[in-house]
Amino acid sequence: MSLLVVGLSHRSAPVSVLERAALSLDAQIKLLQDTVAAEPATEAAVLATCNRIELYADVDKFHAGVAELSTLLAQHSGVGLDELTPYLYVHYEDRAVHHLFSVACGLDSMVVGEGQILGQIKDSLARAQELHTAGRLLNDLFQQALRVGKRAHSETGIDRAGQSLVTFGLEQFTAGGAVEAWARGKRAVVIGAGSMSSLAAATLARAGVAEIVVANRTYDRAERLAQILTEQGEKGETDVLARAVPMESVPSELTRADVVVSCTGATGLVLTADAVAAAVEGRVPEGTAAAGPDQRADARGGIRTVLPPTSIGTDEDCPLDLPAVQGGGFSVHGEAAVAGMDAATLEQHAAWVDNATVDRRTAARRTPAADAELIAALAATFAVTGRITELRRPEPVVEAPRPEPVLALLDLAMPRDIDAAAHRLPGVRLVDIESLAEASADAPMAADVDMVRRIVSDEVAAFGAAQRAAHITPTVVALRAMAADVVASEIARLEGRLPGLDDRHRGEITQTVRRVVDKLLHAPTVRVKQLAAEPGGAGYADALRTLFDLDQETVAAVSRADDSQENAENRGRS
Repeated sequence: MSLLVVGLSHRSAPVSVLERAALSLDAQIKLLQDTVAAEPATEAAVLATCNRIELYADVDKFHAGVAELSTLLAQHSGVGLDELTPYLYVHYEDRAVHHLFSVACGLDSMVVGEGQILGQIKDSLARAQELHTAGRLLNDLFQQALRVGKRAHSETGIDRAGQSLVTFGLEQFTAGGAVEAWARGKRAVVIGAGSMSSLAAATLARAGVAEIVVANRTYDRAERLAQILTEQGEKGETDVLARAVPMESVPSELTRADVVVSCTGATGLVLTADAVAAAVEGRVPEGTAAAGPDQRADARGGIRTVLPPTSIGTDEDCPLDLPAVQGGGFSVHGEAAVAGMDAATLEQHAAWVDNATVDRRTAARRTPAADAELIAALAATFAVTGRITELRRPEPVVEAPRPEPVLALLDLAMPRDIDAAAHRLPGVRLVDIESLAEASADAPMAADVDMVRRIVSDEVAAFGAAQRAAHITPTVVALRAMAADVVASEIARLEGRLPGLDDRHRGEITQTVRRVVDKLLHAPTVRVKQLAAEPGGAGYADALRTLFDLDQETVAAVSRADDSQENAENRGRS
C-alpha cells in the first residue's frame, strides 16, 4: 500500500484561503483526471467539503507524489503553490488511513461527531468510481471508512459530542435555548438544493418552522427539494409548508423571512449587504445603531465602539496633533501616547496636562540646549519611576445597544455566499463558517470521543493487515496455478507411459497427486499470508516469487483480474 493524501482544512488554513481554494464539481472532475494521468499516481479520489479539500492517491513514489499532488491542487484551486503550501498537510500509508477514518467518524470535523461527512465520503467514492479513477486500494479504503464511521455512530455516543454543522449553526442564534423553541413558527429561505442545503431544510422542518422557501439556480432541483419537504408534511412528519422559487425571487422572499440558510457552489456572492439591508428596511426601529467600520461585533452579537484617533482639539482641547492610539479607548496621557515625541512637544503636552498656558510659538523657538536639558530630566524621571506616569484612568469602552435580530443569516458555503458586511446591519445576525470555527473551538468533548479513537486505531490496524494480506494473494494464486499445471503435465505424461490405464485408476491417481500437492502447499501459503499481514510483511510476496520462480506477468495478470472484478462489484454497490 502506497496511499498518500495531500490536503487542507479548517484546522490548517484560514477561512480566506479555504474560500479561494474551493473546488467546483467540474474542477474536481478535472483534478481527478489529471491526477491519474500524472506519473506517480495510479488511483485518485477527491474529498471536497465546505471546510476541507483533500486529494487521495495511490502513488509509487512518496516525494514525487507529494510534489505532483500539491502542484495539481494549486493549479485546480487557483491558489498559487507558494501561498498554498504552508497550509497543506500530508499523510502517508497507515497515517493516511488513520486520517480518513478519523474524518469519517467526525473526529476531524468543525463540529466533533457530525455525521454529514459520511454522505460526502460516499459521494466522493461514487464520483471516483464513475470516472474510473478508484482502483482496489481506494475502493477498499473508502468503503471501509464508511463502515468505520457507521460503527462509531452506532457503538458510541459520538453524536452527543456535537451536532451536524447545520444544527450547530442554528444554535448560534438561540442564545443558549433550544433550536426548536427558537425556530417554531418562523419563515425560512434556503438557498441551494445540494446535500448541505437539503440537510438544512430538513433540520429546519423538524425544528418546527412554519414555511420553507427553496431557491436554486436550477429551478427543477429546488422544486424537487420542496416536493420532498411537502411529502414529509403530508405524512405527518412535519408541519412545514414548502415551495420553490427561482433565484431572482430571493430579494422579495427575504423581506418576509426570519431565517436564511445559504449553501451554493457559486464562486461569487449570492447575497450582498445591500440586498440584505433592503430586506430588513422598515423591520428595525429607526435610530437603531448599526455596526459600522468603527465598531466591532462581540461573540454575543453586541457592539463595541472603537474610540476615534486623537487629534487637535478632540480630547478636551488638547493642543497637540497626537498619533492614533492603538487599542482604542485609552487616554492620550499614557506612555503609549507620548512615546517618540520630541522635547518641545513633550513640554507642550506636560503644560496642557497641568492646565498651564502654552505659547506654541515660544515652544517652537526652543534651542537644542534646552531640548537636551528637558530630555535629560525626562530620562532621570524614567530611571526612577520606570515609566512615564499615566495621569488619567483608561476611558471605558462605549457599548452601543443593538436590537434583537429580525433576520438570521446562516452561511454554510465555501467560498461564502453572503457578504460579510451584512453583520454590521441593524437587526441582522450573520453566522458563517469562520464564526462557527471560533464558536466550536471551546465545544465540550464527550467521553465517547476516546472510544471512537480506539475504534479508529483498531480499524486502521485491521485495514493495514488486510491490505498486506491481499497484496500476497495474487502470488499465492499464481503458485497454486503453477502447481496445478505441474500436476496436469505429470498426469498426461503418465497416460503416455500407461496407455491401458482405465478411467477409474486414472482418476484415483490424479486425485492422489493433487492431494499431495495441496498438503505440501497448504502450510506455507497459510503461513505466508499470516506473515504478510504483519507490519513489514510486504517482502514475503517477493520471497515466494523468488523461491518458486514464479512468472511476474502471471502474478500481475491475476492481480488485474481481481481488480476488474472488485471494481465492477463496487460500482454495483454504489
